Amino acid sequence: MAHSVSTTPLAGRPAGPAEPSVGTLAKSAMADMSTLIRSEIELAKAEVTTSAKRGGIGAAAFAAAGVMLAFAAIFFFIALAEFITWLGLERWISYLIVFGLLVLLAALVGFIGYRQIKKIKKPEKTIETLSDLPDVMRREAPGQRQHDLPVVRNGQVVRQDPHARLR
Repeated sequence: MAHSVSTTPLAGRPAGPAEPSVGTLAKSAMADMSTLIRSEIELAKAEVTTSAKRGGIGAAAFAAAGVMLAFAAIFFFIALAEFITWLGLERWISYLIVFGLLVLLAALVGFIGYRQIKKIKKPEKTIETLSDLPDVMRREAPGQRQHDLPVVRNGQVVRQDPHARLR
């Protein structure tokens, strides 16, 4: 007579569903992580959108204030010319004086702007590190890298000797 195999659960083991495999758990964890990352990205988008809208409204308010100030300046300079006329000069001379004053102020502000623009320097350190990028990006076997990434410390690019590890 052949031995029969019992299909009943072993004594001491519950008869419930089998425990999920490691692969199933890993897949579930990756799905949860993906959902979490997507949710964080959506939250960041919502916050940035709100901040951008507020920034746009603020910029528009500053622009409107600038336009109003420009109109106010026109009236100020007309009043200044009329005041000079009140001091006893002809009206056309008063307006010519105010015109000359505005041209002088525009030339002064333009000169200051020109000097500031001349002080702008090209980003030499960035250009230098970008020129090194092809060497840094060269693929090397894991554990065999001979070129370290450039490091920036206190605004200075610190290069390490690529052969220092070999010594």
